[in-house]
Amino acid sequence: MRTKGTAAELEARRRLAVTLLSDGKTIGEVMAALGVSESSVKRWKRAVREGGPTALAARPHPGPRPRLDSGQKARLVKLLLAGPLAAGYLTNLWTCSRVKAMILRHFGVTYHDCHVWRLLRQLKWTPQKP
Repeated sequence: MRTKGTAAELEARRRLAVTLLSDGKTIGEVMAALGVSESSVKRWKRAVREGGPTALAARPHPGPRPRLDSGQKARLVKLLLAGPLAAGYLTNLWTCSRVKAMILRHFGVTYHDCHVWRLLRQLKWTPQKP
């Protein structure tokens, strides 16, 4: 489980631990001062020794790769702009289920209806009353 705090706060804590060690504090004193485990203090000490101070820098967590790349998202917007009638529907109304079916048909990618809603918001599409 990830420790509570922002990436910047956690990085500052790691840097403080190494500073305290370099000031002559023992691992036990650093543990007590910062409320961290012995293994964490040793890991940070080893990281600085092997990789320098930049080894303690916060690294972003990229998350999973998107199912649709930016080119496919741009193509999806063009398909949406063409309208549901052009996609073969009888009414001029996009629903999450229709968008989901169109994504599957054109890109071979499946989404849950709820995620289609998030995807549409990401593409700056908003719900409209019919």
